[in-house]
Amino acid sequence: MKIKVGDTVRILSGDDRTKSGKVMSVNHDKNKVLVEGINLVHKHVKPSRRNPQGGRLHKEMPVPVSIVAMICPKTGKPTKVGYRFLADGSKERFARKSGAALGVSAPAKTSRAKQKA
Repeated sequence: MKIKVGDTVRILSGDDRTKSGKVMSVNHDKNKVLVEGINLVHKHVKPSRRNPQGGRLHKEMPVPVSIVAMICPKTGKPTKVGYRFLADGSKERFARKSGAALGVSAPAKTSRAKQKA
């Protein structure tokens, strides 16, 4: 999965379409992400010692990763994410539309390093 915790994403479909938020957690098994302030539901809570008032709480629920797109830091528009290898052999994520780097995702390996000719 190319979306990581801390990325800013935009929702592409559903009730929260065109809203954006920061990724709080990623569930690789179910291919879902939890985005801050997106897909809010009301959870009804009975009064207890911890919550003596009770009532309705707002809670974010996970959304499928297929309906979110990463926001490019350079252009501010939704983009796909790709991987490329740098000259030293490290692997980095980049925005496909603008080519902006999104950070290194794997450390350098000598087997991936480009040979000087």
